[in-house]
Amino acid sequence: MSELGRSVVEAVREAGAAVRGFYKDSYTIKEKGEDNPLTDADIASNNILQERLTRLLPEAGWLSEESADDASRCQRNEVWIVDPVDGTKEFTLGIPEFVVSVALVRDGRPVLGVLYNPIQEQLFVGEVGEGAWYNGVACRVSTHAPLDGARIVCSRTEMKKGWFDKYLDRLKLMPVGSVAYKFGLVGAGMAEATFTPQPRHEWDIAGGVAFVEAAGGHTSNRHGAAFRFNLPKPLVDGICATNGVIHPHILGLMEAGS
Repeated sequence: MSELGRSVVEAVREAGAAVRGFYKDSYTIKEKGEDNPLTDADIASNNILQERLTRLLPEAGWLSEESADDASRCQRNEVWIVDPVDGTKEFTLGIPEFVVSVALVRDGRPVLGVLYNPIQEQLFVGEVGEGAWYNGVACRVSTHAPLDGARIVCSRTEMKKGWFDKYLDRLKLMPVGSVAYKFGLVGAGMAEATFTPQPRHEWDIAGGVAFVEAAGGHTSNRHGAAFRFNLPKPLVDGICATNGVIHPHILGLMEAGS
């Protein structure tokens, strides 16, 4: 792992410790929209990450779910893309399926991703072109090839809404909270894929995209196009992250189900 990667891990662990201090304790909840709460843990994590990461790379731009967007980031070659607590809804429900997510994006592509679940003590780190590590041990995506038997992690919220009912006869679905956490499970070989045709924000997925790709997997939007990050409107058209082998099959299912 690079020196920069180790420094980012330290910052993410510090933010995760702050989040852990609020878990199942007292905190303020505000609603930003349907299924989109904001808590004191989000703010504390965001403050730590912004202070630590901008000090590491002072010239890099900043995009976070919990910060006012500064359009000047689009003029920067490098940008930090951060979700201080990805899976805040699970956090508020006491379900330990959320992560602190950080990505460093260079020229539109993520080159470093760190995801940290501070409750289950799971750390996912990926440096594209260099390798991926789960809790300090080198990891790779799974080699499972058939769609039958593939472990597919999907949105718990979307599952409850019935949006995955059309796939139940074809797929082994495992509902999980955080978007980024699902990417972590795929990259570490604990699942073969995650997908949704629904839009996601860049901060939901940038760290996970870096981790999955560093681990030898493949990511794209719902049409199979590679992600480009640090866009003026930070919204992506669906997601698909897989071990690579089953990627075309998942894209085909989404196309058939649309």
